Amino acid sequence: MTHKVVTFGEIMLRLSTPGFSRFVQSSNFDITYGGGEANVAASLAQYRLKSYFVSKLPHHEIGQAAVNHLRKFGVNTNYIVRGGERIGIYFLETGASQRASKVIYDRSNSSISEADKNDFDWDNIFEDCKWFHWTGITPALGNNIQIILKEALKVAKAKNVTVSCDLNFRKKLWSTKDAQSVMKPLMEYVDVCIANEEDAEKSLGEKLGSTKIEEAAIDEKEYFDLLHVLKEKYNFSSVAITLRESFSASRNGWSALMLDEKECINPYRSKKYDIQIVDRVGGGDSFASGLIFGLLNYDNTKTALEFAVAASCLKQTILGDFNHVSVDEVEKLMCGDASGRVER
Repeated sequence: MTHKVVTFGEIMLRLSTPGFSRFVQSSNFDITYGGGEANVAASLAQYRLKSYFVSKLPHHEIGQAAVNHLRKFGVNTNYIVRGGERIGIYFLETGASQRASKVIYDRSNSSISEADKNDFDWDNIFEDCKWFHWTGITPALGNNIQIILKEALKVAKAKNVTVSCDLNFRKKLWSTKDAQSVMKPLMEYVDVCIANEEDAEKSLGEKLGSTKIEEAAIDEKEYFDLLHVLKEKYNFSSVAITLRESFSASRNGWSALMLDEKECINPYRSKKYDIQIVDRVGGGDSFASGLIFGLLNYDNTKTALEFAVAASCLKQTILGDFNHVSVDEVEKLMCGDASGRVER
């Protein structure tokens, strides 16, 4: 059975400097489209699920180009409302070695940020739906979006739809105080929570111990403790935390932990990948989509986690926000083939 999965959020025009050039060097930008929930929808479509993205975009040609981009990769856009004046934009400068990547947002007054609750018929949207995914970026877009999201969550729970949330704190969109005041109450609707250590602290106020991710030093026990705290405090069915060891902008260690109802004492620990980064934007979204696919399709939760980590490892070797990989490619990596040899 092919499951219907719905995501809700903003898709933006991405303008990135070519190669590793800096903003001040560039005379042109590479164009694509992306955004947290849109990235998840695109990945799930690649995995042959019935993937729906819900948003609002302007009627003009750039809005249509964003819709076309989603459709090209198999995402159903029937629930995208058209209206408003502009699409959000983000500018990306890709870092290398010890120079970090930089993102500049130009998304104020975008169509989705000015959406109204009457724009979306959630009863219809969630008809025959198995899973609903959102991120902490979406409620950061404004009070009206918070109202729309809460209504969506209520309808989803009434229809017994599984809900996942990637906490995704963005300091350029709202403060820690505002994030926690909104995010904490919304956790009662969430079944599967996805986070990293910063998201858990900024969005929910749950601070890790002494681990310093910038020093690529991870105390696994502290993450185990954080998993237990989150699961018990918010009654999640599953909690997953990604572990990124930042050796530099070009090289990261990548793995994850998960605690679920099947294993209430010792969290699952995935294998770790040493990634030579091509484009890390969308890495967390590819983990979320991999986990959604895994939990829907594998009986073994540990296998679902391994699929998610392998999928997100591959994404970080691909330019753009979307993860252009198949289930077969992910399963090949997760089963041990990480050689990177040419396939003929």
